[in-house]
Amino acid sequence: MSLMTTAHDLVTLASEGGEHGGNHDSLSPYLTGGGALLALLLLLWITTRLNRDR
Repeated sequence: MSLMTTAHDLVTLASEGGEHGGNHDSLSPYLTGGGALLALLLLLWITTRLNRDR
């Protein structure tokens, strides 16, 4: 198989989304993004607390 054939097969497979047609019904992009933002802000807060000059 050539690189172009492999790339085309992967794009076709990704666009079909398997049998169910894409995103899972229980995944909310706002909840996922909000959770990621909260986790990153918590890590930033912890980092700044541990990085104080003594």
